[in-house]
Amino acid sequence: MRLDGRRESSNVDDRRRSGGGKKAGIGIGGLVIAALITWMMGGNPLSVLTQADLGSIMTEQGGGTYEPTAEEEALAKFSKQILAGTEDVWTKEFQKMGRTYEPPRLVLFTGNVQSGCGGASSSMGPFYCSADQSVYIDLSFFSQMRQQLGADGDFAYAYVIAHEVGHHVQYLLGILNNAHSQMSRVSEKESNRISVRLELQADFFAGIWAYHDNAMFGSLEDGDIEEGLNVASKIGDDYLQKQAQGYTVPDAFNHGTSAQRVRWLKKGLKSGNINEGDTFSPAYNEL
Repeated sequence: MRLDGRRESSNVDDRRRSGGGKKAGIGIGGLVIAALITWMMGGNPLSVLTQADLGSIMTEQGGGTYEPTAEEEALAKFSKQILAGTEDVWTKEFQKMGRTYEPPRLVLFTGNVQSGCGGASSSMGPFYCSADQSVYIDLSFFSQMRQQLGADGDFAYAYVIAHEVGHHVQYLLGILNNAHSQMSRVSEKESNRISVRLELQADFFAGIWAYHDNAMFGSLEDGDIEEGLNVASKIGDDYLQKQAQGYTVPDAFNHGTSAQRVRWLKKGLKSGNINEGDTFSPAYNEL
């Protein structure tokens, strides 16, 4: 991506030097992996970890101040520039709708952090918390993307941030709360399908951002879109279930298949029209 000279958002809370220490799990390897997979499929990893009594199985280790590496500082600058881009794009998109965009805060942390949605560990990956309207990220997650998914590149990383901001857009439009309300009143299978619709729309919104960011700043370079689509293809429920257990359970899908995620990200990238991102009206088998 071409980001030289681009502004950095000031709407950032950098807690990396707060000295929170690292959380180490005793017998929670499965939980950490599940939380990571949950995020990579587009979900909130907090929903995984809240199913266990973390207080009884987590211990604090480490401490002292944290000094980020030069590579991490470069990623922090990159993240602030991408956040600024989402602010510029969504401000204009909301103006078109006669609304005012209130950007989310980006919280950079290392190890663990306290959010409005509860305590969080870096093992859980990036997430959006509507309680405090903030996107949380430990920048080391980008290394995990590269090592565990083979997903690398600046646009792949930008997609991570843009997807989480997409959930904030859903929150501001009332979509997120409405969907969660519906999910609490239906069967698990139907709840999963509503979740799929939410995640595919967040992918679409990430594509919308990229379309307009490129129109405004000429930010996309050759290969960037392929990086994003590569990530989307590797975070589908079907792909991850096959990787984890060798087979799929469609009724358990709650984030969308690889084909669906690629389709909706690509749709946003091509159209740039937020009105084409209704993932709630089509029949489920037509998503």
